[in-house]
Amino acid sequence: MPYRCQATLNLYESPTSDRLATQARAGRWLYPGQKQGERLLVTLAEDDYAGWVEVADWARQVVVTDETYDPPQLNRAAIIPRLPLVINFAIQAMGQPHVYRWGGTVGPDYDCSGLVQAAFAEAGIWLPRDAYQQEAFVMPIAAEALAPGDLVFFGTPERATHVGIYLGQQQYIHCSGKDQGRNGIGVDSLGPDRGPIGETYWRQWRGAGRVVASYQPQAYRRASC
Repeated sequence: MPYRCQATLNLYESPTSDRLATQARAGRWLYPGQKQGERLLVTLAEDDYAGWVEVADWARQVVVTDETYDPPQLNRAAIIPRLPLVINFAIQAMGQPHVYRWGGTVGPDYDCSGLVQAAFAEAGIWLPRDAYQQEAFVMPIAAEALAPGDLVFFGTPERATHVGIYLGQQQYIHCSGKDQGRNGIGVDSLGPDRGPIGETYWRQWRGAGRVVASYQPQAYRRASC
């Protein structure tokens, strides 16, 4: 049975932790699972992301519906005209008072992949939640082929831990924490004029990717087989 959020819902990493995993904005679809103590395990329909919510928050902020979630079917040709909306969302978010927030996917405070997911969702395009999941989802491209709206990834040799949206002219917009030199959203360069923050991330460069589809949830994929 599908449910929908009426207001922002915080999802936590475990039933005993106060560490935010992600957020569900009003209108998102979700499905309940097991209950442990005063928290309930839920899965968000659009990206298959799971987390624990307060039972009291669930009762106040979630309603049952007889509707069904119908994921958008978008190919690259349908995505291209939406990319200016993606970029504009990120730029507008940068202009609002904000700080970096681990697990933040609802403004004004985001983490890196939360900003990317929110910006694409604003344009009707769903991506997976975390940076390493987004990297696995997109089509890999060479740095020389980067175009506005592509994603750039940073991290360790083993895994992507950071993501930004390419703007063009070797610039990208991203949300980073204080440990990387900035507490929030900013624009940095991949070029020789990187500056201290851009240089920090350049040393963690992993590669780039292009969004060529909107994410299809597992339940929908199974039903389509």
